[in-house]
Amino acid sequence: MKEAVRIGPNPASRPDLDEVMSAVALGDQSAFAVLFDAVAAPVLGVAHAVLRDRAQSEEVAQEVLVEVWRTAPRYRPERGTAVNWVLTLAHRRAVDRVRSAQAAAAREHRAGLRDRMREYDEVTEQVEARLEREQVRRCLRTLTEIQREAVELAYYRGMTYRQVAETLSVPLGTVKTRLRDGLIRLRDCLGVCA
Repeated sequence: MKEAVRIGPNPASRPDLDEVMSAVALGDQSAFAVLFDAVAAPVLGVAHAVLRDRAQSEEVAQEVLVEVWRTAPRYRPERGTAVNWVLTLAHRRAVDRVRSAQAAAAREHRAGLRDRMREYDEVTEQVEARLEREQVRRCLRTLTEIQREAVELAYYRGMTYRQVAETLSVPLGTVKTRLRDGLIRLRDCLGVCA
């Protein structure tokens, strides 16, 4: 019977990661390289299991490994193995990323609802504009025929004073007087402060 062939390093030659973590806690960069090689793939796996997105999983794995380097002195071997500590950090960071994404989605949803509520404001503005137009029409009816014609030609049809004078066949000075008097009456009728 043939003996099974094992692929990969011999378990007996693997470093004790708890000891490696102690060296990392003292700032040993070569120890961190050993730790990195041992835990990078499992950290990426944990992140991907939670996030299900390759790019985000890689970001989280990178953040976790940087955090391991910075916070290695906090590792307590009596609470568990170094691998478990690192994988717990990875799981927590991935869950935080999911929660952050959910919170962002909730914020966007609330912002969308606020935008939708603006439709109410648009309706209010439309009603107010309609009421204002009606009030202007009512006030225009209080002008004399000559004043109303001059105001309508100048302000609703966009004619110049000279064009209004030519259309009404009256002198330019008369048009200016009619417009001035008509606008004063409109101002008083609309209750606009001068």
